[in-house]
Amino acid sequence: MTHVPATSQPASDTLEALRAELDATDTRLRDALRERIEICVRIAEHKRQHGIPMMQPHRIGAVQDRAARFAEEHGIDQTFIRRFYDLIITETCRVEDLVIAGEEPK
Repeated sequence: MTHVPATSQPASDTLEALRAELDATDTRLRDALRERIEICVRIAEHKRQHGIPMMQPHRIGAVQDRAARFAEEHGIDQTFIRRFYDLIITETCRVEDLVIAGEEPK
């Protein structure tokens, strides 16, 4: 026997609505990443102007710890969120290195 959802809306319509919601969330996520990188460019410009080294290991640890706490509080796998932030931090360090060297980040 096939299970029919207790809704008047066809399953395909519901799926499309959920996918549209996911697409909107993905757009906000990409916008947040772009904004984060733009902020890191400003940080790198400040570091360059004041002779501050790009690498700040204590800061990376604080960001990772905050992300891990968020993951724990919201039922997200901590290993996943640490790997996610490793990618983000690697990219922002690359961008900061370019800016500090006086190059245009790409």
